[in-house]
Amino acid sequence: MTGFFKNISRLSYDPDSTDLGFRHYNPDEIVAGKRMEEHLRFAVAYWHSFAWPGGDPFGAETFDRPWFGNTMDLAKLKADVAFEMFELLGVPFFCWHDADIRPEGDTFAESLRNFKEIIDYFGEKMATSNTKLLWGTANLFSHRRFMSGAATNPDPEIFAWSAATVKNCMDATHKLEGQNYVLWGGREGYETLLNTDLKRERQQAGRFLQMAVEYKHKIGFKGAILVEPKPQEPSKHQYDFDVATVYSFLKDFDLEGEVQVNVEQGHAILAGHSFEHELALAASLGIFGSIDMNRNDYQSGWDTDQFPNNVPEVALAYYEVLKAGGFTTGGTNFDAKLRRQSLDPVDLIAGHAGAMDVCARGFKAAVAMQEDGTLEAMRAERYADWDSGYGKALLTSDFATIAEQVVSCGTTPQPRSGRQEILENIVNRFV
Repeated sequence: MTGFFKNISRLSYDPDSTDLGFRHYNPDEIVAGKRMEEHLRFAVAYWHSFAWPGGDPFGAETFDRPWFGNTMDLAKLKADVAFEMFELLGVPFFCWHDADIRPEGDTFAESLRNFKEIIDYFGEKMATSNTKLLWGTANLFSHRRFMSGAATNPDPEIFAWSAATVKNCMDATHKLEGQNYVLWGGREGYETLLNTDLKRERQQAGRFLQMAVEYKHKIGFKGAILVEPKPQEPSKHQYDFDVATVYSFLKDFDLEGEVQVNVEQGHAILAGHSFEHELALAASLGIFGSIDMNRNDYQSGWDTDQFPNNVPEVALAYYEVLKAGGFTTGGTNFDAKLRRQSLDPVDLIAGHAGAMDVCARGFKAAVAMQEDGTLEAMRAERYADWDSGYGKALLTSDFATIAEQVVSCGTTPQPRSGRQEILENIVNRFV
């Protein structure tokens, strides 16, 4: 044991507890025919939990972690602390970027040696742990070399560096039996058209994703390839702005049957949508994969990556996940970080524990709404006229025929209430 989480015991479910622990999340509780742990599939994000130093645009780091530094010994200490936290929380999964887990070398080859060594170390840790890998990904945005993008960079050498990085991250994800591989295009966008060949960059991004899919099949990786929609930051115009944009991109490059999406709550808000909108759209398009569960500060207009604390919002999100059939390879990753004033080890545990409780409450509310059936019955009633007779025939007709029917009918259709307030009241019964 590292001693970082000293005096903190493994968290357990106790609905009456007033101490650190779970009041709502019981991993063994059977909900909708499965253990809650199997439904929610919680994952800890390595980067925000163990690599983020507590800085913001106006101030340097506030966290003082004993593993901060650029050596292999410190990277292994960080892994030791991480797996201790996974054990304390009882989470079934974790996620990483390559830059979070290994020291940066002076050359690509040195960074790769460091990466492979820490992946082997992860393998040893996982052999004695119940925590598995939900997904791996490459950090193609933090280093200055990616200031103009990775796949979309005007410099072919950066494209090549990025492709080699993703190849090695996919190898590592496959080796650790990860269930997904994520491509997160943090810099895949532009700030001004004055120096941007938009068509060329989009073609580069499409070919890059095709290569990732080709490599998945070459190595026999059975997990899902996920793209994470990301709007507005850090580039002003992102090629993967939201679910709809990603889907059109996949269609253009014949990838809609190969790639799914990892949808983040904070990104949905920045794109001007609700989280449940993005989830419902992904499901309707057949590309729903996984989620990052966090929230933004709605006053800041920035991707603040806070732990979820709004049960009604979470319930509506999980309602759409349930309607999509639930997770298969995906799960609930906490892409969330502490506030920079939350310095202590217990804060890291408490942030995750509280988020897991909020998700459990929201999920059980979503299950109850689904089992009640009122929402779906009212939705079906609203569209019932499309299922038979005149409505069903309309979609196989043509404008001229429809126009003749409208003229000969002689009646004027009247609008019908959408009953939004009634529907919201129904939701409030459960949350």
